[in-house]
Amino acid sequence: MLKLQPTSWRFEESWFTVDMISYLFKKAILFYRFFKIDMPLFILLILLSSLGLLILYSSSGGSLNLVYRQMVHLGLATSVMLVIAQIPPIIMIRVAPILMILGFFQLIIVLFFGSSGGGAQRWLDLGFVRFQPSELMKIIVPMTIAAILSEKTLPPRAFPVIISLFSIGAVVLLIARQPDLGTALLIGASGIYVLFFSGLRVMVVKNIWLNLVILSSAIIGSLYYAWNFLLITYQKNRILTLFNPESDRLGSGYHIIQSKIAIGSGGLTGKGIREGSQSQLDFVPEQSTDFIFSVLAEELGFLGFLLLVIIYALIIYRCMDLSLRCEDNFSRLLGSSLTFVFFTYIFVNIGMVSGLLPVVGIPLPLVSYGGSSLITLMAGFGIIMSIHKHKSPRYLQ
Repeated sequence: MLKLQPTSWRFEESWFTVDMISYLFKKAILFYRFFKIDMPLFILLILLSSLGLLILYSSSGGSLNLVYRQMVHLGLATSVMLVIAQIPPIIMIRVAPILMILGFFQLIIVLFFGSSGGGAQRWLDLGFVRFQPSELMKIIVPMTIAAILSEKTLPPRAFPVIISLFSIGAVVLLIARQPDLGTALLIGASGIYVLFFSGLRVMVVKNIWLNLVILSSAIIGSLYYAWNFLLITYQKNRILTLFNPESDRLGSGYHIIQSKIAIGSGGLTGKGIREGSQSQLDFVPEQSTDFIFSVLAEELGFLGFLLLVIIYALIIYRCMDLSLRCEDNFSRLLGSSLTFVFFTYIFVNIGMVSGLLPVVGIPLPLVSYGGSSLITLMAGFGIIMSIHKHKSPRYLQ
């Protein structure tokens, strides 16, 4: 057998050799086969995270400290994704009710003994770790609803739908009381997405017009209750500011006004990295977290926005494609709902900073600085990889 002798590529004292490249390639193949990951999705997530680090570097005024911390968050979140990707869906469907019960009790404990910060009581402080139970519910709620609905044939019957709606409503109310309206709405949407993909038809009565009247009345009643008994003063002000931000230019309307100025001044190609006047002079508030899209739009312009949207669209397409290929109802429902939760993150954040939606605390996925939301998102991608890579048992199909 012909044996190749190691030959060096000598550019001065270059350490690259044919043997080393071959070794790294073999290790990459072994890594791909051992870890049940979807390589196209993984590459897209790396591209998006890299763009996020670039914008974070600019929004922080060139501070590498914030970038290094975000890289630590990314490393931890990626590790969580890889671990979850190895868990078969059959285990998820079995532990989902237990996780739901534990998460529900954690939310109750937060209301009485939770740690406060920024006028909200959302965290549990165990001394060695401080975490936000509502972040876990972004994964637990759709997983539990998918487990409930997948036990029977689809579309679901009335009883599992009632249980699902009760579970979603209880969790949303507890989180809204913290208060955390953005997370509450996002978790409520995650459960509703599962019901939507299950083929649920909302027919209270057989007459279609009377049915529309009943459903419209229920929606209006829910909005009335939320406005008068659920929302607090600053949340109402955010909604009212949406329609007329100039009414309080230095108060509740300041965020929206400065954000819209930054987005509009970017033009086609943007002002360049660290060249945006609104962001670099700190006119845009929360520019490393919730309003980081304003920095991107100002410094990279419409072309930068277009690049961001293309990467997001490819990720959503890939996730939906993987989810719809699954053979069992649980995997299809869970994967599709998690994909739409990711889309909701994007839609709400961009709509918020553009002045099309009220200001809520929802970050731009894989771009905004943060740890807990990033880990939750990557855990969702790990689940999507898992349901695609693992073969479903026959009795789940």
